[in-house]
Amino acid sequence: MLQINSSIQVATAGEALIDLIAGQDGRFQPCLGGAVYNLTRALARQGIETLYLNPLSKDRLGRQLAAQLLQDGVHLAVPEPVLPVTSLALVNVDANGHPDYAFYREGVADRATSAAALNQACSQAQGLQLVCSGALALSPDDAQTYLPWLAAQRQAGRTVVIDANLRPSVMSDLELYRRHVLTALQYADVIKASDEDLVTLGLPGADAFAQAKALLKRSRAGLLALTRGAAGAALLTRFGQTFQAIEPEPLAVLDTVGAGDCFLAGLVVAMLVHRLPADWGAMAVATPVAQDMLGSAIASASLCVLQRGCMPPTRAEVLGRLQAVTLSFS
Repeated sequence: MLQINSSIQVATAGEALIDLIAGQDGRFQPCLGGAVYNLTRALARQGIETLYLNPLSKDRLGRQLAAQLLQDGVHLAVPEPVLPVTSLALVNVDANGHPDYAFYREGVADRATSAAALNQACSQAQGLQLVCSGALALSPDDAQTYLPWLAAQRQAGRTVVIDANLRPSVMSDLELYRRHVLTALQYADVIKASDEDLVTLGLPGADAFAQAKALLKRSRAGLLALTRGAAGAALLTRFGQTFQAIEPEPLAVLDTVGAGDCFLAGLVVAMLVHRLPADWGAMAVATPVAQDMLGSAIASASLCVLQRGCMPPTRAEVLGRLQAVTLSFS
């Protein structure tokens, strides 16, 4: 039986794949990626004992994915490689650095799992405090894998963090996708979503803040982290508080691949540092704590977009940026 490190703090479940990023010359540069994979690396590189729950392929690409996780200090719930191949994503980045994706996800390694397998791995991690998922794990095709797992983790008293990080362009039935994502978010204690995600979900409201409040109202989450690109980010609580922050100067963005994943990692790190309960946000919260969370998240994302591809920063780098750059809070 696999013996999992009892010091595990966070478990992640979702896609690990190879991003083939299109260059201006038409060639594709392969990069290790996938939203949950990036998040997993980002957490570990910031000093969080992190367990990645999904299997990885025995093919060359899968071995590369596994090697990078291990190098970053991630624990693998499935250390032995599996026969299915590695997922692929074709990524085109526009003039503003925003990526557009096409996925190859049939019969792949990271989907070769089950709710029972995810729950068993989590049950062996005695110190597990928090679980994270989202992105492609929110596909309706994988409902039987992730929904029972999310329900079981919430019932076990662990904080459930879900990153909406939607991919509408690759979902064949957009209305089904919307309904399924909203169902999955019912298991979240903390939701992370971009302004674009909120539009995709078809939520009511004249702007992103109104739509975020509508999502909080129809979920059970205590906290929603809203990313707004160059306009900064915000935390909205179920109690009704809103905290906003933005970088004081525009960034020299190379691309935004992995920025949201690094943002979420910075947020989770701060949650763990402050030892926040799962229902944080249901009652009034302290402004300094909320601002520290936003600062950690934004610094993590900013360091990511200053490089090409997803290169998650270390905790020392995040703290260094927070000392060097004073965010504007409101």
